[in-house]
Amino acid sequence: MVVRDREPAGHEPAAVRKALALLEAVAQLGSGATARDISRESGIPPATAYRLLNVLVADGYLVRIADLSGFALGRRTRELAGGMAEPVSEFRPVGAVVEELRARVRFGIFVASYADGRVRLVDRDPDHELTSEAAIRTHLHASAIGKLLLAQHPELAPAPLRAVTARTITRPDALTAELTTIRASDVAREVDELRWGRSALAVPMRDRHRAVVGCLVAIGRTGRIGVDDAGLAQLLRGYAERAVSLG
Repeated sequence: MVVRDREPAGHEPAAVRKALALLEAVAQLGSGATARDISRESGIPPATAYRLLNVLVADGYLVRIADLSGFALGRRTRELAGGMAEPVSEFRPVGAVVEELRARVRFGIFVASYADGRVRLVDRDPDHELTSEAAIRTHLHASAIGKLLLAQHPELAPAPLRAVTARTITRPDALTAELTTIRASDVAREVDELRWGRSALAVPMRDRHRAVVGCLVAIGRTGRIGVDDAGLAQLLRGYAERAVSLG
């Protein structure tokens, strides 16, 4: 990393350690992590974190996502990591199957895994930037991906239920009712709950023991993606089963 004159003089080793901690935090939180999220995850004070984040962006180790609401790993970091290979999960979705689905729909298609009560995106749609990715992990009750996990593990629901938008479920009884519906229908929905103007439809991915280990999700603009479209839900289910069986 190029040490710039604006970094604290005489404290270069400490600055380097903090910069590496920030990169690790972004890698852990995922694309769209805000400066506040990164500061909290890394344990670095906000003012210091924001200053170093700007240095990392200037040097190409981080990039700001399209709407400037957060950060993502940059080209130089990916090169150092050898392409940022994703960790192996209990299932390994076959890329060709997921790409086939992407060619059939006009929405973003993403694959998430569930492990140790946490959400991790393991296959991102290269043609659809996913903002607020860190918020999916933090506010499970506000996204289709998170609600599908909560349907299996309701004890993971945050307390209290924070309103991310005006449409977010904040009453425990309302969330309980929705999770019951998700378990019965095997599909989770999201409409303007995590990000205004964005909707999603998610179906579970199961291992050979039929345990839910992840999900396949379609994400698009509210009004363009039909979250109540039974045909879309069935299409997602079919590809989810194919991806897992071939993985």
